[in-house]
Amino acid sequence: MREKAHIILFDLDGTLVDSTQAIYASFCESFKAMGQIPPSFESVKQYIGHTLEDMFLAHNVSSLQVESYVQHYRNCYRKLMEEGTHLLPYVKDALKRAYEFASLGVVTTKRGDFSRILLENLGVWKYFDGIVGIESVKYPKPHAEPILKALDLLQAQQNGISKNRIYMVGDTMLDIQAAQNAGIKAVGVLCGFGIEADMRASNVPLYANPLMAVDYIAQKCSI
Repeated sequence: MREKAHIILFDLDGTLVDSTQAIYASFCESFKAMGQIPPSFESVKQYIGHTLEDMFLAHNVSSLQVESYVQHYRNCYRKLMEEGTHLLPYVKDALKRAYEFASLGVVTTKRGDFSRILLENLGVWKYFDGIVGIESVKYPKPHAEPILKALDLLQAQQNGISKNRIYMVGDTMLDIQAAQNAGIKAVGVLCGFGIEADMRASNVPLYANPLMAVDYIAQKCSI
């Protein structure tokens, strides 16, 4: 574990990567496997970032059937995710910049093992010290638990890193609220799935892309 004076946590979908194609295709396959008509692309897209269970519930799947839908989804997504995912613009430069002065982690509602495979294949996993996925928590974002687990994983307390030197970068209110609930600083990016008006109303710094967000953090950290 590299000892750095700061920590930056990143959301995954909509912040670092665009996996919309794979997500929607897998969502459609799960509905077809259950003998149902898939929802529209726009309808699914607005819920990306939420847990799969909540995404299906939002599309009128009964609570008794949600786990079956999720299983069909994951079976399909594992086959499609690598081809259907790419880095968002400026992400590689953002991670290189952040790596100079901070320990980096990922906090996502996607499965952590899937996420690590994606980041490895995209050539950027080497910048990260840990990841917390949906399988590692009882309460997902916007609860504080995923962020607090990531800080334990990155040994924030042991390394003497106070919460005023820890940032969460994300594209939705789930990320911002999770950061606030965990007592760390939030920075929003507008390259993903969040509703811009809601994010602006939260009064956190907002930037067009992760590189601009990291440059802001670096400036605040006097790097």
